[in-house]
Amino acid sequence: MQYTERVAKLESEGAFVVLAKAKALERQGKSVIHLQIGEPDFDTPTNITDAAVAALRAGHTHYAPSGGIPEAREAVAEHFRKTRGIDVTAENAIIMPGCKPVIFCALLALINEGDEIIQPDPGYPTYRSITRFLGAKPVFIKLREEHDFRFDLNELESLITPRTRMIVLNSPQNPTGGVLTESDLEGVYALAKKHDLWIAADEIYSRIVYDKPFRSVGSVPGAMERTILIDGLSKTYAMTGWRVGYGVMPKKLADYMFTIAINNFSSTATFSQHALLEALNGPQDAIDAMVGEFRARREVIVNEVNEIDGLTCKKPEGAFYVFPNITKTGLTSDQFADMMLTDAGVACLAGTAFGANGEGYVRFSYANSIPNIKEGLKRVQQRLAETARV
Repeated sequence: MQYTERVAKLESEGAFVVLAKAKALERQGKSVIHLQIGEPDFDTPTNITDAAVAALRAGHTHYAPSGGIPEAREAVAEHFRKTRGIDVTAENAIIMPGCKPVIFCALLALINEGDEIIQPDPGYPTYRSITRFLGAKPVFIKLREEHDFRFDLNELESLITPRTRMIVLNSPQNPTGGVLTESDLEGVYALAKKHDLWIAADEIYSRIVYDKPFRSVGSVPGAMERTILIDGLSKTYAMTGWRVGYGVMPKKLADYMFTIAINNFSSTATFSQHALLEALNGPQDAIDAMVGEFRARREVIVNEVNEIDGLTCKKPEGAFYVFPNITKTGLTSDQFADMMLTDAGVACLAGTAFGANGEGYVRFSYANSIPNIKEGLKRVQQRLAETARV
């Protein structure tokens, strides 16, 4: 039997690969501290679950329009108007089963074979995977620790060629926790306008920021004429399993994406869209409390990591990851991550899971309790001390 060449271009995702290995070790009786997965360890707020159950009991179990039920699209548009200060309507909004389909469908609608897409490295692996699947070329802009893991605008412009079609942004960023500044975003838009490029802005961590207000490239005057803003319920509302993502974009692009949706997954689950209505319109107390807990965990994990010989760690400004530098240990990122899982029972991700420029780093997720974070880093410290004595 034969398979297409393009399928071989798709990548897996490191967090799920490591999770499978960790679960296998746990089945053998080994204790594992999970610091690898990008999933809030909180339950979905009760009011949202209750709204979904009520929708199911009310018979909202049938097909929905491909772009989303009207009231949910309006709620998404209102959410972006309120949080980004942008002029969008329900016609600009689309709802899909997760953020990945929004990213995938946008690239399907905009990217031709041979096009180039500038994207962060280290960065979320789905960006480069989809790019290569479409026969396009990912062009990587390095996020440097000494620049707070932000874009260098001069370097960004140097990467633009006649084949460049799009710039991908992710702020707050996975895996580094870096956040682009308002001047960064204005500079990116200026380059996109100058060179007639699209901007795809993955803002899934928009609510999980700590020291400064969230900034969106969509808020830059004029940017929405060439920008896709992508967000969803997974991280903010602890709803990873519900599969609800959404975005706003120019209406013509939204219409193309509706057609792609019809030919792929038809529509997003109707009861999940009623959960979206409650999430966006209902009380936000549980979300504020969750972000407050992440803030407390951030302080603990940064302090604990910086106490470990051979590791240094910048304080992230958003998301729930730290991205410590491990070069002083003398280990590669893969060696470090493999050793910690196998020998110490600590699951983390090698920086190279997010691109070649992640070498010399690992990602720890602090979507886990403070006692588990402390225990995990204690194991890391002990294992590194044992290695140093050999």
